[in-house]
Amino acid sequence: MNHRRSALRRRWQEFRRSLSTYQYCVKAIELVWQCDRPLTIAFAVLTLISGLLPAAIAYVGKLIVDGVVLAAQTGAMGDRWIVMQYLALEAGITALFTASRQGLMLCQSLLRMLLGQEVNVMIMEKALTLNMAHFENPEIYDKMVRARREASSRPLSLVGRSFGLVQDGLSLITFGGLLLGFSGGVVILLLVAAFPAFVAETRFADQAFRLFQWRAPETREQNYVEWLISNESSAMEVKLYQLGDTLLDRYKATFQRLFQEDQALTIRRSAWRYLLGLFSTLAFYAAYVWIALGAIAGSISLGELTMYLVVFRQGQTTFSNLLTNISGMYEDSLYLSNLYEFLEEPIFDSGGSATQGALPSDGLRFENVSFAYSGNSKLALRNVSFHLKPGEKLAIVGENGSGKTTLIKLLTRLYSPDSGKILLDGRDLEEWDLLTLQRRIGVIFQNFVRYQFTVGENIGAGDVTALQDEDRWQIAAEKGMAHPAIAELADGYWTRLGRWFKGGRELSGGQWQKIALSRAFMRVGADILVLDEPTSAMDAEAEAQIFDRFRAMTQHQMAILISHRFSTVRMADYILVLEKGSVLETGTHEELLKMNGRYAHLFALQAAGYR
Repeated sequence: MNHRRSALRRRWQEFRRSLSTYQYCVKAIELVWQCDRPLTIAFAVLTLISGLLPAAIAYVGKLIVDGVVLAAQTGAMGDRWIVMQYLALEAGITALFTASRQGLMLCQSLLRMLLGQEVNVMIMEKALTLNMAHFENPEIYDKMVRARREASSRPLSLVGRSFGLVQDGLSLITFGGLLLGFSGGVVILLLVAAFPAFVAETRFADQAFRLFQWRAPETREQNYVEWLISNESSAMEVKLYQLGDTLLDRYKATFQRLFQEDQALTIRRSAWRYLLGLFSTLAFYAAYVWIALGAIAGSISLGELTMYLVVFRQGQTTFSNLLTNISGMYEDSLYLSNLYEFLEEPIFDSGGSATQGALPSDGLRFENVSFAYSGNSKLALRNVSFHLKPGEKLAIVGENGSGKTTLIKLLTRLYSPDSGKILLDGRDLEEWDLLTLQRRIGVIFQNFVRYQFTVGENIGAGDVTALQDEDRWQIAAEKGMAHPAIAELADGYWTRLGRWFKGGRELSGGQWQKIALSRAFMRVGADILVLDEPTSAMDAEAEAQIFDRFRAMTQHQMAILISHRFSTVRMADYILVLEKGSVLETGTHEELLKMNGRYAHLFALQAAGYR
């Protein structure tokens, strides 16, 4: 007994959950309404017209047949003229029905384009609100991938099915009204024949959605392998290491695994559709016999026989479409839930609103700052402290994985520390308005973005408010020592960079780094400049020139330099040595050499390489 109650309770909960899924129908209609109200209204009106006209066409067809029989019996011109009028009326209604259907297709085509754009913009706007922890979380990333894959087309499909439900409902009411003139039993037969197909379609939609949900990571891996094979940034290494065939085999293996799952579901779905289609066909011929016997018995006319057969066939198709729309709405709603699950993901609250600090002359302070990345119990930074005064230059050295780049991510508030404080001008970074804070910082990361835009836009990206300011481009390029190389390009600052688009020009690694350095100099209001391995692709002479120029141009700005070259870091006012996330040593170049510790050891190793 208890087991039966538990089963009933579970089925009731599943039923309620299924019903709740249909809430996305309203959200889909709201989306379409936001895209274009006149088109949505036209879509709704044309749906109503398309739902009412089929029964009208069937009824006029009945009048035509009966009129033809009567005219054949009497031979009167008046009866013939009435038949011609009925024919003209049916032609007019048919033309109107065709126009309404064509109008629906037009509305759908236009709304599909508008809605696809609207949903993609919503996804991108949401992505812009996420912090780095979101992007590095595989579960959240999978949500975004699922939303982008299906949700751009599902809303219109859901709205189309919702309106189709109304259209089919109206058609069924009118068909049912006509069939009741013959027998209520035929109407019941019509409804019962299509119901099993509805149950089967709903169940298969649920199974297909569950497949789609859990295998998102595999689909993303497949897309990643495709990107590795076809993208220029990885093409050289793939060819040199002869990885092509291995990657292609992995792509094929993933596809085969996914295909086998789809194949099994598709075969089962097709088999059930065929069996239930046979059931529907048997129901039609049962009704055919029923109506034909009525005509033989003389209880209905030849025109009524034709009308009832047409109405039953169309009613059967319409009711099947109605139930298919309901199950389709359920399927679309399941996929649309991915979109709203992503859009409703809690976003990072920047919190602060301060635009200036209490102690402008205090500069930057890290006070016992510790931080660990999400899902990793190991601290990336542990109790890091230092004080950088206005105008001072700090160099950070350490092995890969020592926490250098993590420190910069905390400074720019891409992440927040787990413990400790970061102060700027005497105020905790968490209290600062995020946009104001980030405008005060100019950064060039080691893995800077190489935008496939023009040279000027690559530089102007450093200050979006001056993205198209040619004068600012040139000033920043001169500071970053990129101007001489740019002047040699055919179109100068308007030369498109990269190979993705026609006419693009590729630069050397050192030239790209000068472009990125110039991008940092676009932030004329920045009083903190951060350079993360900014000259790793340059020769020693170019590096020395850049840092001599950099120091001269940033006399009144704080600067943080991350580099593995000790000829560069010795120019800093003092140096921070990190090891496994902790500050191991700190001091000037000379002081650290006298300590004869880690820094002195690394410096000696590097110096020996130049002897």
